[in-house]
Amino acid sequence: MGLTNAPVLKSDRVILRGPQMADFDAFSAFHADPDRAPGFGPVYRRDESWRWFALNIGHWHIHGYGYFTIADPVTDAPIGISGIWNPDGWPEPELGWVVYAGHEGKGIAFEAATRARKWAYEDLGFTTLTSNIVPGNIRSIALAERLGATYERTYNNVHMGEDLLYRHPGPEART
Repeated sequence: MGLTNAPVLKSDRVILRGPQMADFDAFSAFHADPDRAPGFGPVYRRDESWRWFALNIGHWHIHGYGYFTIADPVTDAPIGISGIWNPDGWPEPELGWVVYAGHEGKGIAFEAATRARKWAYEDLGFTTLTSNIVPGNIRSIALAERLGATYERTYNNVHMGEDLLYRHPGPEART
């Protein structure tokens, strides 16, 4: 059962859908991984991950957008998250992504982020998006640049400390 009114978006190899409670274990495992979580946020205990998961659901209800679950189109298993994030204290709406262990290097994050960005531009009417990246997160920087985003500035993220802000091309670029 969906926990939001998120649309279901499809691309060639993934489905983007609203979060479901069945997705929580995979998200919690990602957020507990000391090698992978720091590019997205702090390493969390399971109860802290539950709060973030619930925060995302609330974000959907407040803004009408948030992080989708990236789901395998055959099994519906969660393989990551991607979407638009803009909590209080953020400089502006951000396009974000995370792919869970075992799913990296397959173009899934690129495909999911491209589809989420298209939705934000075409359906929500956004004219710009950023991606806020922790310095040293080479893979996210490479993906942002592959998506056409360019480094704009370094700023102090209220939750993460120093962050690099990458600006995505606007909807007129038709990406």
